[in-house]
Amino acid sequence: MIKNALHILLTLSIVLASCSSSDSNDDNTDDGIITPPENETFYYGADLSYVNEMEDCGAVYKNSDGQTQDPFTIFKNAGTNLVRVRLWHNPTWTNYSNLEDVTSTIQRAKSQGMDVLLDFHYSDTWADPSTQEIPAAWLNEIDNTTTLGELVYNYTYNTLETLSNLNLLPEIVQIGNEINPMILQHGDLIWPIDWNRNSYLLNKGIAAVRAISETKEKEIGVMLHIAQPENALWWFEQATQNGVTDFDWIGLSYYPIWSEYTLNNVSTPLNTLINTYNKRLMIVETAYPFTLTNADSANNILGEDAIILGYPATQQGQLDYLNQLTSIIENVGGEGLIYWEPAWVSTNCSTLWGQGSHWDNATLFDHDNKATLGMQFYNH
Repeated sequence: MIKNALHILLTLSIVLASCSSSDSNDDNTDDGIITPPENETFYYGADLSYVNEMEDCGAVYKNSDGQTQDPFTIFKNAGTNLVRVRLWHNPTWTNYSNLEDVTSTIQRAKSQGMDVLLDFHYSDTWADPSTQEIPAAWLNEIDNTTTLGELVYNYTYNTLETLSNLNLLPEIVQIGNEINPMILQHGDLIWPIDWNRNSYLLNKGIAAVRAISETKEKEIGVMLHIAQPENALWWFEQATQNGVTDFDWIGLSYYPIWSEYTLNNVSTPLNTLINTYNKRLMIVETAYPFTLTNADSANNILGEDAIILGYPATQQGQLDYLNQLTSIIENVGGEGLIYWEPAWVSTNCSTLWGQGSHWDNATLFDHDNKATLGMQFYNH
């Protein structure tokens, strides 16, 4: 999500404020340069959380030659080596992004030989900078941090154990989604972050991943995910000062439309984060329009205001954006880029906000569901 703004079409101003209100400090760098852990793999990823639903809604995908093909095969053949998938706790309002649906997605990804990043939202719906709604089943314990921590631990552990029993453990686990605010809240967000509570809950989720990793003898990376690089500067400073240190990956959403940083200077915060915390870094959400034409009646999230000078809303412009961002990440020592919902094409199905897709102009498939030129970035 995106875009930190998927379910925020109706409240976009809130998302913008949430994504830009941080007290970022570009000068928060160490004088000494720390070399992050070396890894030979650069992750070229795709968040394919919507695919099962889109296919149930009638979507048929075509490769760059116009041939109908399984979308997971299309991405694998294009060069994708990591699939990201979101998990909601008990989303009674939809049949998707629950554990059954996520299990299917992971199976499809692994059958193609792709690694998996499992994104725990710790919510029954979208979690992002504007909302971190606690699962309804946990609401009665919202003020009991100790009990809530046990719920986080047990849910995380049991979910991963279920996947392990199916030989479907992910390679990376996200503890929360765009967790700029404190996690597991109800209604309006509370600021500033209560780090006594927040660090306890995050560390419980992390501990569950470490425990299952040890029990099952499988290395699983732990990721913490923040929307926009400028917010990561202050967030990781506060988190590490408050005892949240046992993680492997810094995950970022980066959409230039909502960031202080352009392609010309986004390397600055990325460098700072890598050198300061000695963690692996991946941009786990980005996207770019290949057109400004809407395929349906659902308003598109990325419009003309998302267009960067020199990167028109064309298939070539989309590819150029992705190649440039990939080069930036590689040059600073980052280790991955994931495209958010590249298969969320237009169908007759509805979202919470309208019929169709709010992303149909920013997928990696054109309005005939044929792969765009942007798909070529996976072979960057």
